[in-house]
Amino acid sequence: MASAPVPYSHVDCSLRALAGQAQGFGRFAVGGLHGELYHVTTLSDDGPGSLRAGCRKKEPLWIVFEVSGTIELSSHLSVSSYKTIDGRGQWIKLTGKGLRLKECEHVIICNLEFEAGRGHDVDAIQIKPNSNHIWIDRCSLKDYADGLIDITRESTNITISRCHFSNHDKTMLIGGDASNCGDRCMCVTIHHCFFDGTRQRHPRVRFAKVHLYNNYTSNWGIYAVCASVESQIYSQCNIYEAGQKKVAFKYLTEKAADKEEASTGCIISEGDLFIDGTKSGLLEPTATPSSPFHPSQYYQKWTVVPATNELKHVLQHCTGWQDVQRPPDL
Repeated sequence: MASAPVPYSHVDCSLRALAGQAQGFGRFAVGGLHGELYHVTTLSDDGPGSLRAGCRKKEPLWIVFEVSGTIELSSHLSVSSYKTIDGRGQWIKLTGKGLRLKECEHVIICNLEFEAGRGHDVDAIQIKPNSNHIWIDRCSLKDYADGLIDITRESTNITISRCHFSNHDKTMLIGGDASNCGDRCMCVTIHHCFFDGTRQRHPRVRFAKVHLYNNYTSNWGIYAVCASVESQIYSQCNIYEAGQKKVAFKYLTEKAADKEEASTGCIISEGDLFIDGTKSGLLEPTATPSSPFHPSQYYQKWTVVPATNELKHVLQHCTGWQDVQRPPDL
């Protein structure tokens, strides 16, 4: 195990050093690496110089901001393929609606805030359907009508890192419906995130393979992590600190559309720290029908440290939007 508590210290040395540097399943995401710079010069929802105008362009773009403030979205903001939305150097909050990553690939979203999205099926970041090679890094997300990050409909090869989730109920859903058996392809890595008093779904998983490592989940309202139909969750060196509800892991049984019998998922816990009277709730793998996976079957390198109070302190202060300068575009 590595000694550094948080990875990616090198990605702020130059603007495009982010590209292809995610750990885990999203490691191939390059965003707008090979595109021109696009400068957001207005906080308007649409029009010249707006974030929406840049995201709808078909060519690769590395999107940066020349303004700080709140962008009030009147509708879902669709992000097309080969885009980096890079909030370093400014403070940008998206509100009203959220980002929609629909049938796109190679998208990086970095250093933004999301708050107070309203309306039916409004998530802060919605990844569906059939999106691939996505990295969400250093974002602060809270108080949306539906999910904060929802990943469904055969979207895969995704990494969520260094994000701060707070003031919310249904935090992160991976696999939206037991009838959508195509979600068996989904693979997601979530690491170095802080789930700060959010109620449930950290995440809730159907079908997918999910690697959780070095996250801190505290004071949940229902459960921390939920495994449902055929899901395979590898929980490694995470910190689980309960409030009133003491059990971290929950299992739900559902029937896949192409199966005769209902089933639950599988959770493997390696090196996790359960504190403040937290009970794992872990079932033995033999008690669940899903076969456990190991991340090393899919990638060889990731930065993981033991689950300690030092890691907890780091995650409390170094996740979410950060006041960092925009690096030079070398």
